[in-house]
Amino acid sequence: MASKGDKGLSVTKSDDFSAWYSEIIQKAELADLRYNVKGFLVFQPWSVLAMEKMYDYLERALRSKGHQPYWFPTVIPEGNFNRESQHVKGFTPQVFWVTSGGDSKFEEKLALRPTSETAFYQMFGLWLRSYKQLPFKSYQRAQVFRYETKATRPFLRSREFHWIETHCLFKSQEDALKQVHEDMETTHDVIHDVFGLPFMFFERPAWDKFPGAHRTFAADVLNPDGKFVQQPSTHLIRQEFLKAFDVKFKDASGTECTPWSTCYGPAISRIFASVIITHGDDKGLRLPWNIAPKQIVFVPLNERAEKKAQELAKKLPADVSYEIDTREVSPGEKFNTWELKGVPMRVDIGDSELSEKKLSVYRRDTNKKEFVSEKEFVSYVGKFGKAYDAHLITQADQVLKGRIKDAKTFGELKKLIDAGNVVRCGFCSVDSEGAACAEKVEKECGAEVRGTKLEFEKLSGNCLVCGEKARAIVYIGRSY
Repeated sequence: MASKGDKGLSVTKSDDFSAWYSEIIQKAELADLRYNVKGFLVFQPWSVLAMEKMYDYLERALRSKGHQPYWFPTVIPEGNFNRESQHVKGFTPQVFWVTSGGDSKFEEKLALRPTSETAFYQMFGLWLRSYKQLPFKSYQRAQVFRYETKATRPFLRSREFHWIETHCLFKSQEDALKQVHEDMETTHDVIHDVFGLPFMFFERPAWDKFPGAHRTFAADVLNPDGKFVQQPSTHLIRQEFLKAFDVKFKDASGTECTPWSTCYGPAISRIFASVIITHGDDKGLRLPWNIAPKQIVFVPLNERAEKKAQELAKKLPADVSYEIDTREVSPGEKFNTWELKGVPMRVDIGDSELSEKKLSVYRRDTNKKEFVSEKEFVSYVGKFGKAYDAHLITQADQVLKGRIKDAKTFGELKKLIDAGNVVRCGFCSVDSEGAACAEKVEKECGAEVRGTKLEFEKLSGNCLVCGEKARAIVYIGRSY
């Protein structure tokens, strides 16, 4: 059961997910929604510190694979958008426009970047000359702005979000597709193995591609309630997009060629939403060890215990973050605070712990206590983080197990979707001719065709919507 009253959560995750999520945002002090512009929020220290660690893991992974960091301007001239028809059509409805500076009206509107392809490609056209510069792999961490007209939800769907975007150039489509697979590996190594989020990697159908993309791929994280959240996506960009910006290079023979391009977009604030949703329970957050702002909190119950906590803290490795809670509030309120904030380890020290030279260690992953001798504490901490995260990941991975169901009829599809499952089935086409069947799925089931898996899956049977021979195996689910 959830904690009751003002200090804890008043609802359970299973009874009212929406209210549970909203309460965690407020009571764990992750964001303040009272900023007076709709869709924009104030990120508070606990979320910022966690997301800074998340940024660090992703940026290190990208740099280790050859991506170089850039900082591009926040504004993009309207003319850049107009160079590529699919891109401008896809993004113009979501753009915030800057039309004046002071009393001067601009001759050309400036967009607050909704994404940065048109900014990067403008410069790629100036920088790229020779095949010897390829592959060219760049990234930036930035905020992007989209005039989201649907209901906003903190971290999950806002009008300003924090992300990383990579923009890469290659000599061939084959090399670009290798980057798609590398991005998928990065998603697994960081989003799954560090942040603990289970996901499925799909190629999106033709009607759900990124504006200006030749092919779109995305990682969908499955929430405990059976709904998907789209997380990092990778796009193989149409060469027409690069031609519009005159991006070209000379090959070894001196022939001018158009490169292939990819972009990859892990949205840190949106990934953080999945961390909250996937790991949180009826007591609050459960943050993975590697991204928790404070990994250990000591709760001393008297002055002697406070000295002991300081003594133990000095022995911890330099990369372990901790806090000693000396607030003038009851022990129960302290326990509740750190459980709500999802600190992985709480060390309680009172008279009995001091006399027995044993520490009472509360694990947030299991919500149980363990007793550790003072002498073994440092070595215990050294092993704790890896075991703690492995347990969270195992629990999260169970979300996917048993949720993927096969369906052969539209009636089966509706029943399985209503029960919170992901449905695998035959589909007539993931090209444009399949859009009508996808529209029926969305209208009558409230679900979307998420796409096809990259690995081979044996195909047989018919499309469960129109009855035509199936040419693809797709996955269908609901999403936020």
